[in-house]
Amino acid sequence: MAVTIKDVAKKAGVAPSTVSRVIADSPRISIDTKKRVRKAMKELGYHPNVNARNLAVRSSKAIGVIMPSSAETALQNPFFPEVLRGVGTVAHETEYSLYVSTGGNDQQLYEEVKRMVYGHRVDGIILLYSRMNDAIMDFLVEEKFPFVVVGKPYENEASITYVDNDNISASKEVTRHLIDFGHKDIAFIGGTTDLVVTTDRFEGYKQALIEAGIKVREDYVINDEFNRTSGKKAVEKLLKLKIPPTAMVITDDMMSLGVINMLEEFGLDCPEDISITSFNNLYLSEITRPPLTTVDIQIYKLGIQGAKCLIEQLQTKDEPAKRVIVPFSIKYRSSTKRFEP
Repeated sequence: MAVTIKDVAKKAGVAPSTVSRVIADSPRISIDTKKRVRKAMKELGYHPNVNARNLAVRSSKAIGVIMPSSAETALQNPFFPEVLRGVGTVAHETEYSLYVSTGGNDQQLYEEVKRMVYGHRVDGIILLYSRMNDAIMDFLVEEKFPFVVVGKPYENEASITYVDNDNISASKEVTRHLIDFGHKDIAFIGGTTDLVVTTDRFEGYKQALIEAGIKVREDYVINDEFNRTSGKKAVEKLLKLKIPPTAMVITDDMMSLGVINMLEEFGLDCPEDISITSFNNLYLSEITRPPLTTVDIQIYKLGIQGAKCLIEQLQTKDEPAKRVIVPFSIKYRSSTKRFEP
């Protein structure tokens, strides 16, 4: 026979209503009473009906996590499992479950978010991307629904809580590293141009070149999806140029792996023939050959901070919007070399 609240109340020597308040973590109940009731629950093997309790307080105790559209492709990039690990750590500590979206295209993703919001399936949402003119972000702002962006919002920056790195400074720093090594013909391989992270990293690259008196060449700039295939396609285009680059700023480690593989197919070596700097410091960046010089953006910490910011919003209804900048560092490894004409 299933253990009931009455059984727990009898064992703990309290009223059934007190047990209910302990389950709801009411501040009106003393710490000693809470300990006694929770001990009785554990000894009896009693598990509260979370769904029923959440329904009563209009809470799902769930967080929605929105991947970029084409989540199948996104999950091939270790960035997303790692940021999810950070979100999941905080969710576990605060007893929230995760509702991870796997919408196929933009429209399907938008419809899924509407179902989450209107169906009270989640209490708040974390967007794991920031895209220009994003219908989902606009919808969440309009509905005044609690949400946090991992990345910098394309607009309304002051009114939206977000967690990000200083991508402009990071990109500027790794580009300067190549310039300090004597490179002038430096290409930029980034994600799609509708992503704010791409535009920020391109801005940093551009600023470094301009400050060094180096012309920004359009034919040295290639944008595509964050994956290995895109890196390979970029190399094919760049090596066909009359003056191919001697160095590359690549905004994702997975793209960098594709670049290195393609260089080998062309009979070229990194860094002997072409130096590479990258982003994200995925676990693969240290074990690939050569190990990548890359920006450590602390992916796990981005997830941790994103979840903490959302929980704060859920616990304090008038929590003001905030900007959390997670510090970056550059891991200098073996994929860059001084340019020797």
